[in-house]
Amino acid sequence: MSKDKRKYSSEIVDGVKQAPSRAMLRAVGFESEDFKKPQVGIASTWSMVTPCNMHINELAEFAARGADSVGSKAVIFNTITVSDGISMGTKGMRYSLISREVIADSIETVVGGQGFDGLITIGGCDKNMPACVMAMARLNRPSIFVYGGSIKPGENRTDVVSVFEAVGKHSEGSISDIELLDIESTAIPGPGSCGGMYTANTMASAIEALGMSLPNSSAQEAVSKSKLHDSEGAGQAIMHLIEQDIKPRDIMTKAAFENAISVVIALGGSTNAVLHLLAIAHEAKVQIGLDDFERIGNRTPVLADLRPSGNYLMSELIEIGGIVPLMKIMLERGLLDGKQLTVTGKTLEENLSQFDSYPQNQEIIMEVDKPIKADSHLRILYGNLAPEGAVAKISGKEGLKFEGTAKVFNSEEDAMEGILSNQITEGDVLIIRYEGPRGAPGMREMLSPTSAIMGKGLGDKVAFLTDGRFSGGTHGFVVGHITPEAYDGGPIALVKNGDHISINAESNQINLDLTEEEIKKRKESWVCSVKDEEGGVLDKYRALVTSASEGAVTTKK
Repeated sequence: MSKDKRKYSSEIVDGVKQAPSRAMLRAVGFESEDFKKPQVGIASTWSMVTPCNMHINELAEFAARGADSVGSKAVIFNTITVSDGISMGTKGMRYSLISREVIADSIETVVGGQGFDGLITIGGCDKNMPACVMAMARLNRPSIFVYGGSIKPGENRTDVVSVFEAVGKHSEGSISDIELLDIESTAIPGPGSCGGMYTANTMASAIEALGMSLPNSSAQEAVSKSKLHDSEGAGQAIMHLIEQDIKPRDIMTKAAFENAISVVIALGGSTNAVLHLLAIAHEAKVQIGLDDFERIGNRTPVLADLRPSGNYLMSELIEIGGIVPLMKIMLERGLLDGKQLTVTGKTLEENLSQFDSYPQNQEIIMEVDKPIKADSHLRILYGNLAPEGAVAKISGKEGLKFEGTAKVFNSEEDAMEGILSNQITEGDVLIIRYEGPRGAPGMREMLSPTSAIMGKGLGDKVAFLTDGRFSGGTHGFVVGHITPEAYDGGPIALVKNGDHISINAESNQINLDLTEEEIKKRKESWVCSVKDEEGGVLDKYRALVTSASEGAVTTKK
């Protein structure tokens, strides 16, 4: 193999001076002929921390087998994972978004240090997936992402969100202790990512639309022959990228990000996609901002009837063909740019031409002319409560406008106590603040309180605002990512109980009914309620992180 195919590994293993390096590599399984092959790092996010990732070791082995079969030398290494679903509602959740940066840093560190010529990453949970692609963008070496796959449905079509919402029902007395235990015991049947169009499936779909995965990698169950084939296929495909020197930034163009945003909207995906796509674009050195989501959202309908706002699970979408037929529909209607390059070495349009359309009479994906919502459910809001922007997830089922009086809490724990003790009533605008990237620190997700609200039957009767973020499983009239955040003295820090707030998802406005003079007066007397006493990685993150409107990243522009 010529040295130009081993652009990085040749520096590690060639020549007399590198005999010590070769000696150490022989100990981990290299043979003499392997030093002449391109080296492919396979970043596995396997761990027993969460069902999302518990099977990924096998996928990594299949990817390695595929890479080895086409003349490269695969080297598997691991990185961390933090489970959102397990840490949700606790102080542990502060580490979730932080883990995205740690994972990206760790993959970059290993690949840069070891001199790999190509990279395959395998992710299966909310933060390790964008982290994998962020690392790929930074390194800009031939790379492919493999999605770990979606979980099978639980008993009676339940999933993890069913358990969170059951907590709210239990506090209302509408289900018993035994019924709660039954849901808890059967909703998560085995390996795979949460089964609706929550953050993991949203990001897998976005990454595929971005061109960084093989076709339909996003729409395969975790435990399936198709997922093993996908993993092995990624290993085989990496050599072509190395030979042709096709790198992530050749694929992740501005138009490719626009494709990803369009697909997220059509699927009714998670608000976290906004945060993560901004972060990936930052690492890819592509200019994407909140206004791009608004612009693309004005022309892109919501077509998928998927949970949490809809009725169907990811496993049911997989049965009818996944997201590839959806992208074919969108391409035909001018909603995607088919000329964009992908990791197959072909364009998106060329990839899609090889697949069939959806079967007739399926009820999951609507026709473009008969959408669930004519424009995006992801609304970018501005106003005196969010001068630098906020992200709302409004399907339309909750209505498009809300006016009410503020009920303010300075932490998620205080808010949960208020919800479960019936302090939140119809017409309230529940505010949870000091939960932003710097305030928490770590920008916790609010699935526990939103699920409790849904469980109590208040989903269309109250609004919920935060400078934190929402789980992909959240639904209801919710607005997150409010910037500037409370920790930085943003207007959300100045709200008092009883203040009148108006939210309009048609004009994309979110306003506090106060004069500029009153806001200024409150700001002058404001004192941050958060004490900087965290230490460790929390302090590092707080010192480096940008605002949510910039993707909450920790690397410089």
